[in-house]
Amino acid sequence: MTANNKKSYGPLLAKIISVVFHPILMPLYGLLVIFFAPTILAYLPPAAKRILFLIVLIDNVIVPLSLMPYLRYRNIITSWAISERKERVLPLIITSLLYAFTVYLLHRFSIPFFIKSFTLATLIVSVSLTLVNFRWKISIHSAGMGGLISLIVVLSLKMHVSLIGCLIGAILLAGIVMTSRLYLKSHSPAEVWSGFFLGLLVAGGVLMTF
Repeated sequence: MTANNKKSYGPLLAKIISVVFHPILMPLYGLLVIFFAPTILAYLPPAAKRILFLIVLIDNVIVPLSLMPYLRYRNIITSWAISERKERVLPLIITSLLYAFTVYLLHRFSIPFFIKSFTLATLIVSVSLTLVNFRWKISIHSAGMGGLISLIVVLSLKMHVSLIGCLIGAILLAGIVMTSRLYLKSHSPAEVWSGFFLGLLVAGGVLMTF
């Protein structure tokens, strides 16, 4: 492979990683961890898993994505990547409101409390990112990965099972995602690491508390 090929494939690979592990998808990945990790939560009825997954998919992925063309049309955002800090304010507020609706909805169902705590954690992380973004740009991708790692750690502690393989995989993925954001020059190292620790500590604190 020539140097030119490496240069052309590098940004493309980094963009693919950023899309596959986009923060809007992290709650879905978190649910998959909860559903398929070797804990008592894996024994939830398949129908219940499907309903929970669909609720999060619709409320927190499909709805916000469907609003993107309107925001772009109104010039509220100038690119699909929403790289400018000021342009992130409204999308983050919308995301937080949708998470709040998901939390309200799921708390009305008779489901394991850990899943309710997980949705609450995503809400509080989203609100925290929104507040920080008013003054300083922070990596939302990194926050999502930090939150996912916290989920695995707390799930392991509360369910008394070893999820070391899953944890190692999540840490490696976090490194890949954070490196991709730096490679694309979407963030500075400080923005990447601050996002990671915000997601790690806020999500971990909520999951351990509730």
